[in-house]
Amino acid sequence: MSDAIIAGRFDSFAKAETTASRLRAQGVAEEDMSVFYVNPPGQHATYPIGGDTAVDPGARRSGIGAIAGVLLGATAGAALGAAIITILGVSPPVSLFVLVFATGLCAYVGSLVGALSLTRDARAEGRRGRAPVRNAGVLLATHVEPANAGLVCDLLRKGGARDIERAQGHWREGRWADFDPLAPPVPAGREGEPRRA
Repeated sequence: MSDAIIAGRFDSFAKAETTASRLRAQGVAEEDMSVFYVNPPGQHATYPIGGDTAVDPGARRSGIGAIAGVLLGATAGAALGAAIITILGVSPPVSLFVLVFATGLCAYVGSLVGALSLTRDARAEGRRGRAPVRNAGVLLATHVEPANAGLVCDLLRKGGARDIERAQGHWREGRWADFDPLAPPVPAGREGEPRRA
């Protein structure tokens, strides 16, 4: 069975601790609150070498762009090399070097430009209708009952919480045991209920 949890994100531990003191004064038990820091997106070290995902979502199409850039760049480089050979009238051994160098250099630059042209900012895409991302900050998570959910939300809001979310999870030994920093937060309404879309 899962527990109801309401959490607020603060700018500092001091603000979160002050709000926790106010919650204790209103009867919320110490073992029903937990204060911890949530790292910025991409810095949760989900993978052994770091990061949260195996592939950056914004770079998924960059390989296609790199291939297209190589083809266009090599074509442009060959044309440029041929033009240089014609204009300068260089000898055959040097002309081959000029052609290969121009083709290779333009293919390389084309691959970089092509890859970057199809790379997107994943955060910007997230703002265009995808699931919200959990922002970094100090989180004050509170195990709540239906009777005190509204009080907890109000005190978090009054204490300066930037984001207030509601979740179902497992509260064990005074902490949110199954907290997932990658799970999109569900904003809580005025009385602790999820906001309607």
